[in-house]
Amino acid sequence: MLKLFGRRSDTPVTPAGFLNSQAAWTAPEILFWLLALAMLAIAPNRAALLNEIAILGLFALSIDLILGYAGIVSLGQAAFFGFGAYVAGLLAKTVVAEPVTGLVVAMLAAGLLGFATSFLIIRGTDLTRLMVTLGVALLLYEVANKLEWVTGGTDGLLGIVMGPILGLFAFDFLGRTAYLYSLTVLFVLFLLARRIVHSPFGLSLRAVKDNRLRAASIGISPARRLVMVYTLSAAYAGAAGALLAQTTAFVSLEVLDFGKSADGLLVLVIGGSGYLYGGLIGAVAFKLMKDFLSGITPAYWLFWMGLFLVILVLIGRDRISHRLKLLAQRVKP
Repeated sequence: MLKLFGRRSDTPVTPAGFLNSQAAWTAPEILFWLLALAMLAIAPNRAALLNEIAILGLFALSIDLILGYAGIVSLGQAAFFGFGAYVAGLLAKTVVAEPVTGLVVAMLAAGLLGFATSFLIIRGTDLTRLMVTLGVALLLYEVANKLEWVTGGTDGLLGIVMGPILGLFAFDFLGRTAYLYSLTVLFVLFLLARRIVHSPFGLSLRAVKDNRLRAASIGISPARRLVMVYTLSAAYAGAAGALLAQTTAFVSLEVLDFGKSADGLLVLVIGGSGYLYGGLIGAVAFKLMKDFLSGITPAYWLFWMGLFLVILVLIGRDRISHRLKLLAQRVKP
């Protein structure tokens, strides 16, 4: 029987057993999601901020799928985020106001766009991928700007009125329904992503990321894997954009801006990439810091945010987390 990773000879581990062990839920994970749900009761007046965190976390998760697991560096993820937002907004205005239907259609549309552009990133180096993905985002930005009669141009897409979720739950003024809706979508898509990365497909992605030539030599098709994960990532980003359009009832050109992609990458810098929770933890830290800093110094919050990122990179996130673990072990009775 196949044995993996040098385990003891009397305890052989099958590939399926190894993947199942990796996918097993841990207590901190369960606590994380319970706390996310409980935040609505702990801070009911901050539901709008919690909703923004959930949407940003989903967007960062989409970037983590391609960067953390496939090694694709992208500056154009905002293209899919914005495309999903405009599709969901236009659907609500002209076809159907039910949010879940609009969300599914926006995901499919963003996934198709991702599939159509994925063939641009399977060749070249990281630098060329950066330029290609950035170019796609800039093209979409200009298209949305020129199609003013459809998108509203610089004025944004106005007049979006969302119906109740599944015809049952109407959005309220404080944003509580919006947060529960976004959190539910985030949790469902997180479960799907978790299942994917802990599958043979997920292992093949890591093999492609580590060494594409070596992966090809054992029968893995790197191009096919990259196209698939890039398409999936685009659908995730489209879902995040659709959530933003549906919960705020507004879409502007900002959703296609380069700064949106940069925010997603900063979130991953803070939270870490390659373990799914990095985007979620980073989104919480990023939004809370932004909210706090812009509250105490509205004109200079970007300076303090930049200073924090410089210090974080210089010291190293791994070193900080290691020190925190040592501190927790000392405190533990």
